[in-house]
Amino acid sequence: MTAAKSAIKICPSILAGDFAWLARECKRVEEGGADWLHIDVMDGQFVPNITIGPQIVAAINRSTTLFLDVHLMIYNPFDYVERFVEAGADQITIHFEATEDVDDTLSFIRRVGVRAGLSFSPETSASMIPRFLSMCDTLLLMTVKPGFGGQPFMPEVLEKIRFTREVLNKIEIRERGVRSKDKSVPPFDIQVDGGINVETAALAAEAGANLFVAGTSLFSQSNMKEAIGALREVAQKNFHEK
Repeated sequence: MTAAKSAIKICPSILAGDFAWLARECKRVEEGGADWLHIDVMDGQFVPNITIGPQIVAAINRSTTLFLDVHLMIYNPFDYVERFVEAGADQITIHFEATEDVDDTLSFIRRVGVRAGLSFSPETSASMIPRFLSMCDTLLLMTVKPGFGGQPFMPEVLEKIRFTREVLNKIEIRERGVRSKDKSVPPFDIQVDGGINVETAALAAEAGANLFVAGTSLFSQSNMKEAIGALREVAQKNFHEK
């Protein structure tokens, strides 16, 4: 499990990078100490923007050794899972709102050998979350409306993060099974994406999030290593699993 070294993972979103220098941007993130590289795939239908496909993910994979966290903001994600795995994805996250059969798709993602993630948009009720927790490795709670970078963090999602972590603590779910009470076992991964900076990361960490996707707040900085370090420090300081 990639979270073994530390519960906290910093996941820069390459969407905020300079695509004219994609390989260089990937290397900048890697040398800056990031844990994962987050890749947003948008289809222009589920969200009103179009980004990248498997070929670009394959190019990114050739440019870095980082764990590739591929976030599919697309309809019918089942049809594309194998293509993104072949391109180098290490985790594939689908959207609850864009997937007709969530159970089958998550199961298929795991069967092809990568981690499965499930994302919920801000407007989706938290009541839908518990039934899927044993089916995925990461739960991504969007802290902005999906589709565009640079949006402000939505504080109302904090309660959804708290609710999810509390549910996890009660049912003791662990990656692909029952979570051990051994404190050396990392927590189930709750990821947040949207408007993440040192201020909002502190709030999300306190609520129970441990994976942080950040775009503009990292790529806008001249010193990526310092920016990632500052984000990691505040997240570690404020993270509460229980």
